[in-house]
Amino acid sequence: MLKLSKKSEYALMAARYMAIKNHGNAVTAKEIADNYKISFELVSKVLQNLAKNKIAISFQGVKGGYILKKNPFEISLIELIQAVEPDYQITDCLRSESPKNECSYSDCCKIRDPLAEVQKKIDKVFYETKLAHII
Repeated sequence: MLKLSKKSEYALMAARYMAIKNHGNAVTAKEIADNYKISFELVSKVLQNLAKNKIAISFQGVKGGYILKKNPFEISLIELIQAVEPDYQITDCLRSESPKNECSYSDCCKIRDPLAEVQKKIDKVFYETKLAHII
């Protein structure tokens, strides 16, 4: 079964929450975690990655938190996913750090190339789908 990782799910949830609440007020990792009843630690790491990848802006201090850097219509889902999982793929053999010959089935595998085509189609959908579409 194809499935997004928790990090990717949390990135989408956090970005959606920021987009909805983005009226000039920063939101905190605690606020997002409490609202969705999810792991504060993982939300914090996800938000740090979103800031590091220039999708969100981080503010320090008492009124600190995060806001989206761009309009939700300008942020693709693939940007959010790749911010937390730079090398996400539907199978391990498609990952850039995983050479084709690392797989014990590489000599007889007949699904790698077709799955690479499926991955391209998934990437296209994630690229064309903007954060605004999931609000």
